[in-house]
Amino acid sequence: MSTPLTTQQAVDLYTTMRKIRRFEETVKAHIGKEIVGPAHLYIGEEAVATGVCSNLTHHDYVTSTHRGHGHLVARGADLDRMMAEILGKETGYSKGKGGSMHIMAMDLGILGANGIVGGEIPIATGAAYSAKLRGTEQVTLAFFGDSASNEGTFHESINMAAAWDLPVVYVIENNLYGITVDSRRVTKEHDLAKRAIGYGIPGYTIDGNGVETVYKTMQKAVKHAREGKGPSIVECKTYRHHGHNGSDPGTYRPPEEVEAWKARDPLILFRDKGYLTEKERKEIEDKVEQEVQAACKFAAESPYPEASELMDDIFCD
Repeated sequence: MSTPLTTQQAVDLYTTMRKIRRFEETVKAHIGKEIVGPAHLYIGEEAVATGVCSNLTHHDYVTSTHRGHGHLVARGADLDRMMAEILGKETGYSKGKGGSMHIMAMDLGILGANGIVGGEIPIATGAAYSAKLRGTEQVTLAFFGDSASNEGTFHESINMAAAWDLPVVYVIENNLYGITVDSRRVTKEHDLAKRAIGYGIPGYTIDGNGVETVYKTMQKAVKHAREGKGPSIVECKTYRHHGHNGSDPGTYRPPEEVEAWKARDPLILFRDKGYLTEKERKEIEDKVEQEVQAACKFAAESPYPEASELMDDIFCD
């Protein structure tokens, strides 16, 4: 029998999901205005980052993707610095030079979002190898999508991690589409975590919109890694509510499919569990709204980097 969440756990999980949702809705409103270039929204996938990151210690590592805002929020990143970074301001995490798709927070063990599909997987594997060599109990989480699971970096990295029992959990955010390509058309086996069988490691395919399911599955995977037993693959079935990025209308997806997934919105599913009263949810939502609006104000009032800094912080010729 699964142990129910405590009231504090329920408050924490809902707060994080709501914070991701409102942050991303606010980013969406700024695309094409204050935000120049693409922004890949995490709306609809909040339960994954929330449930996963709730199992980490401050010393653990995370590698992220082009759709990385939710990962940072779930890890506890500063919303002021996040919004400033996305708006290209010098008070951002990377002085406004990384932007939405390369946002990072090294102080929280977030080794950077990555615009290269599958590029974060070997980085996570290397971080886990480092932890094993140094004899720490650090665990690394690698977030990536269904398309990245077809890249060579996926297979090469997991083969190495399995052979050396590295403390890493590979989290597949399977939202069914790689930009416009339906992953079910380009993979024979649609439960991607079954690939773990070939590497002799645990694999879990779960409902990625159920934050409680994600949280409890990740407890097992993180414990397995922290005890030195090696890697796992956790596939979270989820869905992005919007297109691939801000300029993509997502019309390649059947309308009935979109509506069916929106009916399984992770925040609605959690609300229907009855862990929190309407009053408790409203208090959380009001507090989150204040935080997000404060981040917008901070970012709007922050200066852009000076043109003279253009070549600063570049580490290769």
